Amino acid sequence: MRHVAGILAAVILLSLLAARPALAHGFGQRYDLPVPLWLYLYGAASAVLLSFVVFGFFLGEKGTPGGYPRLNLLRFGLFRATLANRAFVSGMRFFSVAVFVLIILTGLFGDQTPALNFAPTFVWVIWWVGLSLFVALVGNVWALANPFKIVFEWADGAVRRLGVEDGLEPDTSYPARWDVWPALALFFAFAWVELVFYGSSTPRNIAFLALLYSSVTWAGMSFFGKETWLRRGEAFSVFFGILARFAPTETRVTDGEVCEERDGCGTGDGCVNCYECFARAAPEHRELNLRPPAVGLLRSGRTSAARVIFVIFMLSSVTYDGLLATPLWVGVIFSLQSIAGSFGILSSLFYGTLGLLIVPLLFFALYAGFVKLCQILGDGTDFWRLAGAFAYSLVPIALAYQAAHYYTLLLTEGQNIIYLISDPFGWGWNLFGTSGYDPNVGIVGAAFVWYSQVALIVGGHVVAVYLAHAIALRTARSPKLALRSQLPMVALMVLYTVTSLWILSQPIVE
Repeated sequence: MRHVAGILAAVILLSLLAARPALAHGFGQRYDLPVPLWLYLYGAASAVLLSFVVFGFFLGEKGTPGGYPRLNLLRFGLFRATLANRAFVSGMRFFSVAVFVLIILTGLFGDQTPALNFAPTFVWVIWWVGLSLFVALVGNVWALANPFKIVFEWADGAVRRLGVEDGLEPDTSYPARWDVWPALALFFAFAWVELVFYGSSTPRNIAFLALLYSSVTWAGMSFFGKETWLRRGEAFSVFFGILARFAPTETRVTDGEVCEERDGCGTGDGCVNCYECFARAAPEHRELNLRPPAVGLLRSGRTSAARVIFVIFMLSSVTYDGLLATPLWVGVIFSLQSIAGSFGILSSLFYGTLGLLIVPLLFFALYAGFVKLCQILGDGTDFWRLAGAFAYSLVPIALAYQAAHYYTLLLTEGQNIIYLISDPFGWGWNLFGTSGYDPNVGIVGAAFVWYSQVALIVGGHVVAVYLAHAIALRTARSPKLALRSQLPMVALMVLYTVTSLWILSQPIVE
């Protein structure tokens, strides 16, 4: 196995030996890497391969996932008095809707300079970057504070009080063949706005797009039911639900009858992070558990093709974001424009959209090819069953790259929220006395950023290797077959390790 690992590393890294020291990606100051880039790539790849050897040698059959230690936080008075308190939950729900309304109002009527308006900083930095990391590292607060769900529930309650017995409950069944494709389509549209659309930071555009997404979400809930649309059609509920599998907390319902009464629960190994069942259950049957991180990604149950592609798109879209500003990508665009011609801003929109389509397709083709190799080297397990089983092992990689790529944005640009809470419209207010706050853009140094990015990327891939090994043990007939079938997946992770670090090492080119 060590010889095979060495061969895989050599093949992947051979083409990288000529790489020169580079500027670290996204730095506001020049930072030359202290050693050639290829040494970092070689070291990172070796760390991932070594983790595979260690897991394969020490875990053996014991690596098969089963139960895991859990601590119910609701047993403790402090947590029960806050997290399970009606006033606390109601206050959080009201705050979420108030912030959503503030985003709409500041977007429509505030100063249209992005840096002076509350909407762009909150949506793109605090909510998108900050909440994503919070959900993965703490727990799925989005399930509690989703403003689209809360407003719909309030409207449904008002309609029932007016005498409409069924409220806003629909009589239309959700087509099973749709799966989470609507959520994927909406998530693609969101990624397009973030990465391709030039007006994504304009406050008024943010307000209009938030209203448009709200309308689609409320329409979906009205047609197919709130719970059904949240599970399959609401892009961010699906996205944050996937990240929450990594989190060190979970909700659990201990009364199986609650799930039996609800169609489509399908948790496979218990009612975990099923928030509809959690809301229905009696207080004595609810648990808010502290658990080891990432174990939720090992939960059993078949993963559909649509969810596999959703995870692949999560991974590829954040990589595409990093790739957009590299000299390589900009050179490709210039070459295409020199051949096909340039037609102004439409040219950028066209090539940006084309890239957002092609990069995920390439990722999926690469993933499918390596899964096929796993199938050939293994015991011939069904392809889609194998692809679904390994898909969630990619989540730590997506999370690690998202953290490495965006955390400096959260630390620097996120400070703007301090003065924006005092003057959200950009009208010169000073509501809380913080409008004069001067953000510290040098809060972290370039060297720290680079080394932390390397640590995040390598750490995420090591966790992914462990998950892939545990999944291989679960799907293969023997530990020997599991190790052999996992080799292509390890090679894929090594390849993505060096690719991620190469992208992060590149200077930004606009």
